[in-house]
Amino acid sequence: MRTTIITGHPYSKSFNHALVEKITAETNATVINLIEDRFNPVMELEDLAGFSKGVSHDPLVEKYQELLLQTDQLIIVTPIWWYGLPAIYKGFLDKVMLKGFAYTETKGRLVGKLTTIQEVLLVTTSEAPKWYIRYFAGNPIKGLKNRVFKDMGLKKVIWLHQGNIATTTQKKRQTFIQKVVNRAGLKE
Repeated sequence: MRTTIITGHPYSKSFNHALVEKITAETNATVINLIEDRFNPVMELEDLAGFSKGVSHDPLVEKYQELLLQTDQLIIVTPIWWYGLPAIYKGFLDKVMLKGFAYTETKGRLVGKLTTIQEVLLVTTSEAPKWYIRYFAGNPIKGLKNRVFKDMGLKKVIWLHQGNIATTTQKKRQTFIQKVVNRAGLKE
């Protein structure tokens, strides 16, 4: 199984980085590090001009698309800030998941094309616990799973979350890392 990890946390000593390092150490995963790549999440005028044609002027977009076409399992490791994904992840979706690549339009609806990706693990961290994000913070993950990813053809999406990140003990962090590694089908 070919695994690709997407990460974009700017702080190299973050728990997100620890998760990515452990998953990478346990597998031959390819890592898309949006920070190290200096990915620009802003939809520039040139990007918008090519958007409806499925064209981007950003060379990273083509690189990322090629990697995603070879991916069976996608793992996205991200913090939740202000009850949503950081801008760099939203920009990734806007600029990389283009018409003709991630979806086509048929009779006013979107038909996903990324059907070779068998599973998405959406691994999130935040100050808020999962129940709070789900029931009191607008549940941004539900829309991402049930609409955005579905429209791209990504059918199996599993959400794993570690809340209360600032006060989580080292033991709980290690337990969560192990949970992610196990869920990814990796062996410790």
